[in-house]
Amino acid sequence: MRILLVEDEIRMASFIVRGLREEDYVVDVANDGEKALFQAEINPYDLIILDIMLPVKDGITVCRELRSKKINVPILMLTSKDRVRDKVLGLNSGADDYLAKPFAFEELIARISALLRRDKTDKTGIIKVADLELDQLRHAVTRAGNEIQLTSKEFALLEYLMLNATHVVTRTMISEHVWHEDFDSLTNVIDVYMNFLRNKIDKGHKKRLIHTIHGKGYVLKE
Repeated sequence: MRILLVEDEIRMASFIVRGLREEDYVVDVANDGEKALFQAEINPYDLIILDIMLPVKDGITVCRELRSKKINVPILMLTSKDRVRDKVLGLNSGADDYLAKPFAFEELIARISALLRRDKTDKTGIIKVADLELDQLRHAVTRAGNEIQLTSKEFALLEYLMLNATHVVTRTMISEHVWHEDFDSLTNVIDVYMNFLRNKIDKGHKKRLIHTIHGKGYVLKE
C-alpha cells in the first residue's frame, strides 16, 4: 500500500515515516500543501495522511481541492488541535477520519488499517484468488490450505498483485506501490522477487496463477 504523508514538522514526519515503513507501507512525503496537491495528482496513493497546519496551503484547503478534483483516496487528518469545531471542519472538507496530536502510533496504524479496509467489499481483510488466500490482518498466506512463508517484501508484492487480480500491472506500478519513490524500476529486483513468489506460490501446483505479459508486466489470475 502506498501512502502520502503531508507533514511540515521534520521530526514528526521522520517518526511517522519510519514507523509506517516498518509496517511495510510505501511512504512518500510532502512538506507543504502545494507539493501535496502536485504529488496526489501525479501518483496513485491508497491513503493520504494530511496535517491541517501546513505552509503555502493548509490541510483544509488541500482536502477540499483534492475532492474537487475527484481524488477520492481516503484521507486521515492530523492536527495538534482537538476542538470539536476543528474536527467538524476537517470532516466537512472531505476527510474520512481525524486524529489529534499527540497520538499513540498504534492508534495511527489502527486508523490507517480501518480506512484501507473501509471501501473493500470483504471487510475481513482476506483476499482470495482461486485456492490462494491472503490475510491482510494476520499477514498470512495459504494455497490449497497449506501455509506459505513469505518475507515482508514478498507479502507486499503478492498483496498488490492480488488486489489487482486479472489486471496487468507494470513494473512502474509495482515499483510505486511496493518499493519507495526513489526506487529504480529499471533494475532486475522486481524480476528477482517475482521469481521468489513464483517458486513459493506456483511451484508444485498444476495451475499457475502468476503470469508474465511480455512487454507489459505481470498479472495474477486463474
